[in-house]
Amino acid sequence: MKKDKDWEIPLDRPEPTPELKQAGFSPLLTAVLALRGIKTRSQAMELIYGGEECLHEPLLMLGMDKARDRILKAIEAGETVAVYGDYDVDGITSTCLVTDYLRSKGLNCIPYIPDRNEEGYGLNCAALDLLKAQGVSLIITVDCGITAVDESAYAGKLGIDMVITDHHECRMEALPEAAAIIDCKQEGDEYPNKNLAGVGVALKLVCACEGDSRAVLDSYADLVAIGTIADVMPLVDENRYLVKYGLKKLETAPRPGIAAMLRESSIDPKKLNASSVGYSLAPRLNAAGRLGNAAMAARLLMSRDQTTAAELAAELCELNRRRQNIETEIWQEANRLLAGKAPDSPIVLASENWHQGVIGIAASRLAEQYSLPAIMICLNGDLGKGSCRSYGGFNLFDALSACSEHLLGFGGHALAAGLNIRKENLASFREALAEYYRKNRPEAAPEVQCDLLITDPELLSVENVKSLDLLEPYGNANPKPLMCISAVRLEGASRVGGGRHLRFRVRFGTKHIDGIFFSHRLEELGLHEGELVDLAFRPQINEYRGNVSVQLVASAMRRHDPKALCEAILSQKEGVLWAASRYCPERPDFVRLWRSMDKGYTVARDTAHVIGQCLAGMEPERFCLCLMALLETGLLKSPDGSIFSAAPADIPGKADLEGTKLMRTLHSYMA
Repeated sequence: MKKDKDWEIPLDRPEPTPELKQAGFSPLLTAVLALRGIKTRSQAMELIYGGEECLHEPLLMLGMDKARDRILKAIEAGETVAVYGDYDVDGITSTCLVTDYLRSKGLNCIPYIPDRNEEGYGLNCAALDLLKAQGVSLIITVDCGITAVDESAYAGKLGIDMVITDHHECRMEALPEAAAIIDCKQEGDEYPNKNLAGVGVALKLVCACEGDSRAVLDSYADLVAIGTIADVMPLVDENRYLVKYGLKKLETAPRPGIAAMLRESSIDPKKLNASSVGYSLAPRLNAAGRLGNAAMAARLLMSRDQTTAAELAAELCELNRRRQNIETEIWQEANRLLAGKAPDSPIVLASENWHQGVIGIAASRLAEQYSLPAIMICLNGDLGKGSCRSYGGFNLFDALSACSEHLLGFGGHALAAGLNIRKENLASFREALAEYYRKNRPEAAPEVQCDLLITDPELLSVENVKSLDLLEPYGNANPKPLMCISAVRLEGASRVGGGRHLRFRVRFGTKHIDGIFFSHRLEELGLHEGELVDLAFRPQINEYRGNVSVQLVASAMRRHDPKALCEAILSQKEGVLWAASRYCPERPDFVRLWRSMDKGYTVARDTAHVIGQCLAGMEPERFCLCLMALLETGLLKSPDGSIFSAAPADIPGKADLEGTKLMRTLHSYMA
């Protein structure tokens, strides 16, 4: 596990178009919009305030007309229908949505969510037998089914029709036999949004049946928002509108089960956002499925009785605490299996001691810890079930497809997947996956990738930071921007939260700003009060006893590293003088540097050694700017015209340092 993280700090100034500058947004929001490719006021308004025009017609989905007709036939005939879902939050919300709708039409509708530990993901023949015995003549799958070729064929033999709705990747060579198949990723589908969650597809199905999308959205937007956020779908365009609409419903009129869960989780509905749903509400709902009781979460979401809802919410929170303890135990054992060695290919671990429902979270934790894809497999005799998590953009679905000869089956997305495997094939699978990874290794990316360098302290005013709320809901494809301030003084630091978290204060220009760094301590960072630090953070508004202030929620902190900016200055990269303008040299700086140069002085051959030549008490960035100005005037010359290996030279007349292009550019940024 690496201690020191690689940083990427943008050194170019964001350049909003004149139209965007004049649109009336705050300077900070304008800069963020420009970074996201927004050039016009209309583009910004569409992103921020996009409404019903973002919604697409359900019947654009391939197979939707057949699915609608079959369901309407079931409603008219009063058939017994089952809704077969998945045990994660997306599957649970999908199941509740379709079940509630069909029951509102008077149908006997049976929700069925398989036991994660006993049945595993997707359709299984034993469940089909059970549903047939209950008189089911139509099964509607939600968030699953697109790979259930054998199970659909078995359902047909039982006389059960299938309407399959899913959003996972399709294996086009073998789609199931069904009355209708709805999946935006199937060949020939022309629906514009290929990134609906399973619950989004379920919503569209109900909209098509009802013929009134507005009424359906009014009823179920909360479930759609929760499922879409929990499944980490891109929060842009149609998804963004669905989630915004759903969050508003959660705030103003939550159903009894969700209201109870919000109370139990100490979440203020008025402060509810995508982040609190994803990190607080969704894990509690997910805990039920992970520990083999997804039906409990479904009962909570469909409960109309406040007392029952409160009891179920309390049980779910207790399940979540159990899940957290189990996850920690699994993660610790996984690290013991790795024996302290840092692997260089995807992690593939197996054990008979692990809980099937929790290994996915532990795999995510390992992937982040080692910066590698991670696969954790629960063994039961000769068979194993695994959860896979990607890292760094590595496409897991493609990788598993390439290694499928070693697997009994698999399914999922590019970033997360599941698999079944024989114990005897573990070694060959691990080797095949490692070989595939070596040939398809994603380009290494910095672990800290900042979106925006803040050089003006006023950009972190309360008004500016509040304006970023217009970009909510944040999430996949619309992340909360990660900002950076460089070479700020760490004025104070203290432990909070029982010593687990770090509260700190930095001086940025003339401003003093407080921050919090969760799950970190100063000594672990190797830092001391009084040092200059670089800080990657997301700003938020903190309200305490009537006082409103900006708080920086840190993602990374390190001792100030001048190398990247110095390297850019010395190589004369365009645009970096904006970031360097705070180090603009003054005449005494030039005089001091020039007087320090003896007859044998030459500028070092690379950036690191140039920084080593820096005069005591002078910032390396200012030192580099001085060198480049001297080079431009001819007071320094080198054989190839670059700064490296340059030496002092005599020039006729007096050098006009202030008249250099470099100094004029620096002053223009300071104006």
